[in-house]
Amino acid sequence: MDRDRLKEIMFDQKDVFNRGKQLITRDLELDRYISTKQVVVISGIRRCGKSSLLYLIKEEMNLSEEQYCYFNFDDERILTDVSILESIYNLHIEIYGREPILFLDEIQNIENWEKFVNRIYERGIKVFITGSNASLLSSEIATSLTGRNKQIELFPFSFAEFLRFNGKSYNLDRLSSKSKSFLIQDFTKYLEVGGFPIVVKENDTELINSYFQDILYRDIISRYRLTQVKEIKQIGLYFASNISKLFSYSTLMDISGVKSASSIKDYLYYYEQTYLWFYLKKFDYSLKKQIMNPKKVYGIDSAFVHRLGFSFSENKGRILENIVFLDLLRQGKEVFYHTGKKECDFVIKKGLKIVEAIQVTYSLNDSNFEREISGLLEAMEYYRLGKGTILCFDTIESSKPIPNGIEVQAVWKWLLS
Repeated sequence: MDRDRLKEIMFDQKDVFNRGKQLITRDLELDRYISTKQVVVISGIRRCGKSSLLYLIKEEMNLSEEQYCYFNFDDERILTDVSILESIYNLHIEIYGREPILFLDEIQNIENWEKFVNRIYERGIKVFITGSNASLLSSEIATSLTGRNKQIELFPFSFAEFLRFNGKSYNLDRLSSKSKSFLIQDFTKYLEVGGFPIVVKENDTELINSYFQDILYRDIISRYRLTQVKEIKQIGLYFASNISKLFSYSTLMDISGVKSASSIKDYLYYYEQTYLWFYLKKFDYSLKKQIMNPKKVYGIDSAFVHRLGFSFSENKGRILENIVFLDLLRQGKEVFYHTGKKECDFVIKKGLKIVEAIQVTYSLNDSNFEREISGLLEAMEYYRLGKGTILCFDTIESSKPIPNGIEVQAVWKWLLS
């Protein structure tokens, strides 16, 4: 690529990277990633704040302009040949006269990038990379960077980050009726708009439609050279309307018109690798049965579910369940669902044992009390747990006594504590 043109693009991108932004600290321990000599890999869905996190890391490290090199490979002006990596690196040295710390954004667009990064790592140069495709990152890291990387899986804003972004703060230990009302109002807003930074900033969930199109066409259709665009899109829209529900290949074949179960399996994999949809397994002590049992689908953000799927007011309980699931993932927990004679939304595995059971419902009232309580009790008994948790939107609306060992908590309180 022409050297002067590449230099121009580098300066353009650096200007955008350093432009004044409304940024907040994320709930991550950045020190452990800054202090390590390993390659730091930040992965997550498009628009969740990966570039902003690179900027926060740069600021935390207090780097001057000559000390770091930033480049975003999701730029239509560049040639996506691996040689561009060496060109960018050498160009920085020519301009500033020193080797830089590298911030390489959306690296998955460059084939064989891992070989360059591995070579730079062996020379003792610090590298931070981001990517929007889990499969490419994991496969390439496995081949060349095994044991040489630390990974951050970044999500859209949590509720705590959502509040911070909006300049809100609540003391849960000193919550008056007035401040509680404001907190619940903020939580209701979070359920509707989700946690994508620009969507939150502009209060515009219509952006979700363009995010979905971007993921569909750039990360799936184009990357895997597919032709069944309408069918793949239909699967995504079906998931948005059936969040937290079980699904089967046969149902997806019926609604999409795809004739092959093998193709359905591939399309689900492609969606999963973009971080748009997650598939929750039923817990079983047999790994084979875990794989064979039906799965439940969850989305990366409530705004995707709300905007692409169904009316928020009609399905608040399922959106609430989706938010709890995402927060369990943020905590790094290994999550499954339980079903026997009854059902329990989430069971948490640690080591070889199930250590926690959680049931989620929008409201706990007389009409659903028996179903929600009995499902949680069955999981507690089956896994020999001394306690279980029911999470609901706010307060209990049933006069029936809560069995011993079960704690009922508001979701917003659970998220913030």
